[in-house]
Amino acid sequence: MIHSASSFLLKYKLYLLTALKPLGIWGVGVIALVDSSSLPVPMDIVIAGYVWGDKRHAYAYAALGALGSCLGGLVPFLLGRAGGELFLLRRVNRERFEQLRDRFERQEFLAMLIPSMLPPPTPWKAFVFGAGVFEMRILNFMAAVFIGRLIHYVLLAWLTIRYGPEMVQVAGKFARQHLGGLMIGLSVLFAYLVVHYVRKSLARRKSEPAGESID
Repeated sequence: MIHSASSFLLKYKLYLLTALKPLGIWGVGVIALVDSSSLPVPMDIVIAGYVWGDKRHAYAYAALGALGSCLGGLVPFLLGRAGGELFLLRRVNRERFEQLRDRFERQEFLAMLIPSMLPPPTPWKAFVFGAGVFEMRILNFMAAVFIGRLIHYVLLAWLTIRYGPEMVQVAGKFARQHLGGLMIGLSVLFAYLVVHYVRKSLARRKSEPAGESID
């Protein structure tokens, strides 16, 4: 029974990819929307295939993939907002739930940006569902997902053009083996960039001459 279900899903995915192929460049956005909203699709392989076959529009594919993920992600996000709190409270007590929500609210943008940047097998939909449960602002959610996915797909497009689509398989295997380290590394790098940007902004403001006071 499990084998037949897996076979059905594989056939459905192949049918989906074939049916959307005539859409050309726009098909990437539709496939990404399906992937992030419901049926999992190997998006890295899909985008690498599109990029390798049409290098001229490589970064358009990356942008459309990011947009599709951003829009499709609203489905699990809104499901989490609608009834996810009861789902989580069956698994953790109220005190733990409040701690998780407070921690998420302090860094909600990063909490969605970093998983959106990471490759499979990152449990991305679990983060999306959690963002809905903890009532992340929708515009912040969409911005974090779009930016994170855009970074991921632009890097993927660059690797594909430079090294060929086989690099997707190599990178995916490496990511599966070192997922925890990748998440920590990206978190540290992003935190460093934020701190560096804030320090530069503060230094620039201090160096600017104070405006004349108005009596």
